[in-house]
Amino acid sequence: MSGTSPLRAWWAHRPPAAGAAVMATGILSIGLRLTGHDLLSRLALLVTAVAWIALAADFVVRLARDRARWLADAGTPGALTAVAATTVLGTRVSVAGWQSLAAALLALSGLLWPVLLVRVVRHVRPRMPGAVFLCCVATEGLAVLGATLARADAVAWLAHTALVFFWLGLLLYLFALSRFDLRQIATGAGDHWVAGGALAISALAGTKLLAADDAGLYLWNGDDTDVLRTVTGALLVLDLAWYVVLLIAELLWRRPGYDVRRWSTVFPLGMTAVATLSVAPALDVPWLKGPGQVLLWIAVAAWLAVAAGALTTARAALASRGWGPARSTGPR
Repeated sequence: MSGTSPLRAWWAHRPPAAGAAVMATGILSIGLRLTGHDLLSRLALLVTAVAWIALAADFVVRLARDRARWLADAGTPGALTAVAATTVLGTRVSVAGWQSLAAALLALSGLLWPVLLVRVVRHVRPRMPGAVFLCCVATEGLAVLGATLARADAVAWLAHTALVFFWLGLLLYLFALSRFDLRQIATGAGDHWVAGGALAISALAGTKLLAADDAGLYLWNGDDTDVLRTVTGALLVLDLAWYVVLLIAELLWRRPGYDVRRWSTVFPLGMTAVATLSVAPALDVPWLKGPGQVLLWIAVAAWLAVAAGALTTARAALASRGWGPARSTGPR
């Protein structure tokens, strides 16, 4: 009998895209904090941190013990969830006031970003699934975390660097859009929602850059601020347009059953809610707060549904490998 436990064997088959679960949980923690649900936010933060540590450990172990598989996985868009998840966790940690830890997470994600992005871009081909938009998400995640820390620590150069990543992320969005297979809107298994989620995190980055200027850094002149405000508002409108299109597509082309890529649906739902809640004060549009709260609870419901599917699927997989209720307990 093999010495590998069923639990370890099941975990070994986890695809890189599973990192979207950390992203989804982390962004819900931020949204719950924005709406005053501090206890739920802290619980979500705890889950995010534990999941991130587990995935980070797995990342290191695979790099050390199975370099061939690590290199193969690193060439897929899902690998960029390592960067995006780290920036989402870092942003939530910064909001909690732990700036040193947030800075460490920014440094880590900044080191991972060029290594993974170059490998992913080199493997991008026409007619890609929605995960290709993670090129934009990971880059904008650095902009969000950088701008958040710039405001918290009043560091001007960090805000200017975040601005560079903001514009670069938008260029990468256009690149991803040119490679995206639009048929995924009807056939995608969940990650097609990142087409909208990438715009949502870009809008959030815009609000963070505007907020950084409020820290007395005098970062942008009047024209710069007007451009940021206009682009941020336009990004949210485009994101909401994607939201409507993708929601209609879900109703027209049903996709029942659990798929790990459904975490890449929850993340855009949560990110759209957080972007809407953040744009409301940044652009002085207070009526957006109500829709933002509705979108947040839709995302929470989606998280619960996907989490239930993940647990059911994991339990069935473990049982099929001889570990769990389905395992025979009789004599051999």
